[in-house]
Amino acid sequence: MTDETFDILIIGAGIAGASAAAELARTHRVAILEREEFAGYHSTGRSAALFSEIYGNSVVRALSRASRDFFYAPPPDFTAHPLVKPRGSLYIAREEQLPHLEAFAQNSDLAGSIRRLSRAEALQACPILRPDYVSAALFEDDAADVDVNELHQGYLRRFRNAGGKLIVNADVKTFSHRVGQWTVQTSAGNFTAPVIVNAAGAWADAIAAKAGVAPLNIRPCRRTALLAELPANLSADAWPMVIDIDETFYLKPDAGLLLISPADETPVAACDVQPEEFDIAVAIDRVEKATTLTFPRIRKRWAGLRSFAPDRSPVIGFDSAQPGFFWLAGQGGYGIQTAPAAARLAAALLRKDDLSEFGDVSIANLSPARFARAARSNA
Repeated sequence: MTDETFDILIIGAGIAGASAAAELARTHRVAILEREEFAGYHSTGRSAALFSEIYGNSVVRALSRASRDFFYAPPPDFTAHPLVKPRGSLYIAREEQLPHLEAFAQNSDLAGSIRRLSRAEALQACPILRPDYVSAALFEDDAADVDVNELHQGYLRRFRNAGGKLIVNADVKTFSHRVGQWTVQTSAGNFTAPVIVNAAGAWADAIAAKAGVAPLNIRPCRRTALLAELPANLSADAWPMVIDIDETFYLKPDAGLLLISPADETPVAACDVQPEEFDIAVAIDRVEKATTLTFPRIRKRWAGLRSFAPDRSPVIGFDSAQPGFFWLAGQGGYGIQTAPAAARLAAALLRKDDLSEFGDVSIANLSPARFARAARSNA
C-alpha cells in the first residue's frame, strides 16, 4: 500500500474527471482515482455522442455553446485528428406533436441555431422517414459527431504531460477529514489532499455518502443503444441524426451501420449496466414505425448510465456544508458535449479565478447550493 499527498484528488476518470484533471494539473498536483482497470469504462466509453448546441435544457445548452470553440478548434497539442465531424440533427414531429415542436422552437437561445423544415424537406434530409409519420421538423446544421475516444484520451494525455497521476483499480473504501485534509483509503493505497472532486458519475451520491456528505439525489438511469445493419444498397453517411421531438427514439449513422435508441431513462442502481431485451425491442419497433426500414440483424447492443440531478442540470461547485468537497456530477448524458466548458468552469471555481469568460452560463444554476435554496423556498 502507498501513501501519497496531492493538492487535489479527483474521483473518477470518465470525461468529467479527466477533463477537469487536465485543466487543474497545470497549476496543482493532481491525482485521479479510478475504480476500474482503465479510464472511461462506464458512461464515457458507451456514449453515442453528438455535439449539439440545442440538446438538453437551457443550462446544458449554455455549457455546450461555451464548449463549441474547443471542439472545432482544439489546442494544437491536444490531438492530431479532428474532434468533430459534421452531421446535423433533425428533430421530427408527427401531427399531434406539432405543439411540442413549436414550443421547443420558441426557446430564445435557439434562434440562429435551427431552421424549420417542411415534411418534404425533412424527407429529403433523411429519405427513410415515412411521409405519413413526419408533419414538420427542425434542423440544426452545426450538430456534429464527436470522436469520444480522441477527446477523452486527449484530456488524459494533457493531464499526464502536466505531471498528473492516474491511479486505476483504486476503489474508494473510506474517507476521513481532519485539519483541512482529506484522506482517502482505496484498494490501491491511501491518498491525501485538501480537496476532493467528486466526478464519480452514477456513483456520485455513493461517494458523497462515504465522505459523510449529504447526497444530492443524483439518479442513474439506463440508456439503451444498438447498431443495426442497413440494406446493402443503402448508404446512410449523409443522413443527419434524427430525434423524435419528445425524445422517444433517435437514430444516427455510424460507420456504415445505424445506431438507434429508444431514448430510455430507466432508474437503476449504479452498476455495470447491460441492455434489456424489452428496450431493444422497443427501439426497433419505434424506428420501424417512423421509417421504411426493418432490422433483421443487430450487430451490437449495449447500455450506459445517464445520471441526473433532480432539476436535470449538472452540479459543479463546492458542497455548501463540507469544506473541500467539490461536486462535478449529474451530467445527465450531456457530459461529452459540455466537457470543455464544464472542466474550465470547475478549474476556475477551484482556483477562485475570474468567471467572466462563461458569459451566459448560470453559475448559480450549477452550484450544489441551489438545492438548499430550493428546499428553503419550499419550506
